[in-house]
Amino acid sequence: MNISIINSKIQSQKEILLQHPLYEKVKTMDNLHQFLESHVYAVWDFMSLLKALQQKLTCTTTPWFASSNPETRYLINEIVLAEESDLTLDGKRLSHFEMYVEAMKSCGAQTSELEIFLQNVVETKNVFIAIKQSNLHPKIKEFLNFTFRVIEEGKAHKIAAAFTFGREDLIPNMFTEILKSFQQNFPETDLSQLIYYFERHIELDADEHGPMAMQMINELCQDDNQKWADVEEISILALEKRIGLWDAIEEKIEKSLELA
Repeated sequence: MNISIINSKIQSQKEILLQHPLYEKVKTMDNLHQFLESHVYAVWDFMSLLKALQQKLTCTTTPWFASSNPETRYLINEIVLAEESDLTLDGKRLSHFEMYVEAMKSCGAQTSELEIFLQNVVETKNVFIAIKQSNLHPKIKEFLNFTFRVIEEGKAHKIAAAFTFGREDLIPNMFTEILKSFQQNFPETDLSQLIYYFERHIELDADEHGPMAMQMINELCQDDNQKWADVEEISILALEKRIGLWDAIEEKIEKSLELA
């Protein structure tokens, strides 16, 4: 098995995501806020997938010892560098999650529910309890639970599958669709920070991180058929959970229209 076979196996889920009706539902600033206030959890848990891979593929403890595969060590450290400390629109260094939260605030989206959730993660010291206690949509809870179950299992190739095929490989196309909607529907609104965030992801993921993540999968699986089978299974599940996240946001927008 190889990357091209995995891509063919997950094509139907990718098509569902790329053609999801959610993109056409983001028509007003309220819709945009609803999108951001839910999607931000995917931006946050992505960072945990990233750091879990860094812990698995590099040495993050002392005394230091060289990790077993210099190639995967390089690939993940390169991705971490940009995701955790990229340049913002005004030249600061922030993680992409922090950039997203700043962009939310700049366009009037609420971050209070997110802040309460993250504080609960800190206080409970258990992300699964925090997810359960939150007021998030059930499908967003499922999305987060899946991510952290994969991380908890601790298999690098499975974490890489969720990271690569559930996120990095899709981000350029998905965010391009979202950007088109923004530009059409909010031509007079200053969404510069948000658009910068999306465009930065398109640039990084299409040109650098996507290919790097694919190479990382190859390095981790090599000729191990069981690992490739695991990658296929996790990739399909990750995409199904992502579809569920999109369904949840669409439902949230539709409910607000009914109440209007």
